[in-house]
Amino acid sequence: MKKLIDVRNLNIAYGAKSSWTNVVQDVSFEIAGGEAFGLVGESGCGKSTVAYRLLGYGTINSLVQTGEVLFDGTDLLKLDTNSLTKLRGNRIALVPQNPTTSLSPGMRVGSQIREMIAAHRALPDGMSMQSRIVELFALVGLPDVGHRYPHELSGGQQQRVAIAMAVACNPDLLVLDEPTTGLDVTTQRQIIQLLGDLRSRIGMAMLYVTHDLALLAQIADRVGVMYAGQLVEVAPCDQLLAAPAHPYSRGLITSIPTVDGTDRRAQGLRGVLRRDQMSTGCKFEPRCDFATAACRTTPQVLEPFGEMRSVACMKWREATVPQTPAVKPRPGARTAAKPGRLLSIADLNLSYGKPSIFDRFLGKTSPSIVRDIDLELRAGEVVALVGESGSGKSTIARAISGRLPPRAGLISLDGDLLASTLKSRSVEQLRQIQYIFQNPDASLNPRRRIRAILERPLAHFGIEMDEMALEGVLENVGLHAGYLDRFPEQLSGGERQRIAIARALLVNPKLLICDEILSALDVSVQARIVELLRSLKEKHAVAMLFISHDLAVVQQLADRVAVLYKGALMQLADTDTLLDAPLHPYTEMLLEAAPGLSKDHYVSRPPAMPASKAVHGIGCPLAGRCPRQVGTICAETRPPVQETGSGFVRCHVPLDRLLFRQVPIATNTGDSIHRAGTAPAFSGR
Repeated sequence: MKKLIDVRNLNIAYGAKSSWTNVVQDVSFEIAGGEAFGLVGESGCGKSTVAYRLLGYGTINSLVQTGEVLFDGTDLLKLDTNSLTKLRGNRIALVPQNPTTSLSPGMRVGSQIREMIAAHRALPDGMSMQSRIVELFALVGLPDVGHRYPHELSGGQQQRVAIAMAVACNPDLLVLDEPTTGLDVTTQRQIIQLLGDLRSRIGMAMLYVTHDLALLAQIADRVGVMYAGQLVEVAPCDQLLAAPAHPYSRGLITSIPTVDGTDRRAQGLRGVLRRDQMSTGCKFEPRCDFATAACRTTPQVLEPFGEMRSVACMKWREATVPQTPAVKPRPGARTAAKPGRLLSIADLNLSYGKPSIFDRFLGKTSPSIVRDIDLELRAGEVVALVGESGSGKSTIARAISGRLPPRAGLISLDGDLLASTLKSRSVEQLRQIQYIFQNPDASLNPRRRIRAILERPLAHFGIEMDEMALEGVLENVGLHAGYLDRFPEQLSGGERQRIAIARALLVNPKLLICDEILSALDVSVQARIVELLRSLKEKHAVAMLFISHDLAVVQQLADRVAVLYKGALMQLADTDTLLDAPLHPYTEMLLEAAPGLSKDHYVSRPPAMPASKAVHGIGCPLAGRCPRQVGTICAETRPPVQETGSGFVRCHVPLDRLLFRQVPIATNTGDSIHRAGTAPAFSGR
């Protein structure tokens, strides 16, 4: 196939005139028209730096020392600003990692897409602008949200808007920088299917930058693995995941947790990437289990082997000797948490905004976003809150932390009723509950060095900590003392998130609210953070509300799992029980969507029917989307709570029938159930 992108010997440095530090070294790869090329590696390896150069972007303190980036034969590095502006958004489009900072907060999202289409005169013949905008929203699984501002959408919805904007002009190349990082697993699959469909329809090529190798397996044709600014392996995706050649590639893959019915703990890579300690030879040598003295002094370059593969390692044949990871059967129940009840939530109802004067006159109130939530956490217990984007997970977390006053309900900590707002809570209560946000770009002060960011909560709560202890906290999250004098903009997205985690841990909280804190981290760091959180839980009885869409990570860390959908708790159960027998149809859907390390041809279920009365709190929120829907009762009657051995399930299907995967056929015969066969409780994994 014809080359669309040809990157040749790209060298990029950061710094100033007096001192430049090379961060990308001799990177070369090609992308054919319609091909999906994945670029993976740990945070800070240079993959985003390379990706942004495919759009001609570079920061003020960066310099392309040598190399070419040829797009359809034209060197993008030599184009002027006007020429690049004509290409960006039209022929080459970007989906950034963080939609919060890429969408204008003062413009409605529909107007932002309108602006993109108008700028490039890319409106299809015979179609109105409004119809095209609605069509783009539908492509990414959204209703018409054009009238909303970005802050009125969840993180996942914002990312889908960013993708809709990027594909508005049907580009030849789509550069995706961690595009599904903050999305739930079912939405991730929808986006992957969307991107695959766009490839087949318009021949769009993709450069997909990610740390999620399991998701990459579903879409990439080839993968390039980067370490410390160099490509260390390039291979077809299925071959790389099945038999990685480079020791670093192997380390990444063994770091990936899986939902496979066993207690296989992900094995993080040894050490951390330290550019100041790298040898003149192989960059990976300080962390490699196969390194020799020759590796330390002999530079490694990509050498071809096999079919369409290349690797930069003189010891790759030894490194590919298969090793069986330690796997032990998952126990039926986990170690019991400490008995003391730390957090109690009762009858919690939450809503955003206030009704208008006219609505108040008519007696109307704002609809509840979250309703009737009852939940408890014991000291030292981790409860995972899972569900799709927009289900209300972060909304509940905001209420617990005092950032959103409840419409109704009570929240207690250690038996004491918590005030509804932050300003009304005591300093000690504020210290005891620490919130780690999903988006570190918005939670770290860009004008403060990392040292000042970490020292501020210590000063606020009157905690003394010496330099060695401060450095030790950084080491716990996979960083080193050299980061203390840097600004957030000098860190990668994953490094910024690690700083946010370290800041929360500094003040020894009783309860950590972890809002998708691992989604921006590469898999090797995820494994280290999970071990750190597990240690805090076991040694210091720190409780955690762990919000996540990654069920494999949830399996490794959580004691119990609460499944949330459209503001209602669908199921609560011990982690092992839930993964072995999910019971609720929505829980089954989440587990079925969890990707593995091979292409599985998963097909997303249709979105919920907008006409469902469940939207107004009358019926089941899953009505119109549920594969086991019971006639009309699901849409018209709120499902009952059925107690189980370790929690409950909220569903109209009787509990004894939920234990079997009996799929009812919807009919017009009232509420009667007509079934077609049975199967074991769950076999999706």
